[in-house]
Amino acid sequence: QVQLVESGGGLVQPGGSLRLSCAVSGIIFSINAMDWYRQAPGKQRELVAGITSRGSTNYADSVKGRFTIPRDNTKNTVYLQMNSLKPEDTAVYYCHVRSSTYNDYWGQGTRVTVSS
Repeated sequence: QVQLVESGGGLVQPGGSLRLSCAVSGIIFSINAMDWYRQAPGKQRELVAGITSRGSTNYADSVKGRFTIPRDNTKNTVYLQMNSLKPEDTAVYYCHVRSSTYNDYWGQGTRVTVSS
């Protein structure tokens, strides 16, 4: 059974930093894309950042220059390094993984609150 375990969310002041982690276990096939999505209250889930198996990355315009998405293929783990956080970054963040067989898996979500 594939499991995505997220960690690292919490409360942080504006301008602060957090690092989210997502560890994938139980997957038999190789992983292609690894992404982070977020969903703020009353809004649709949106893609924040993604990274392919070859290391190509893409970011939402709202987080470019502030967030990065490192990936450790040896540990099947993806991170989201969030710097210069703003109140509008407040959301539940979800890890998403797509296998080489095009199956999609989601984490349970981790809450990030940016507030003074």
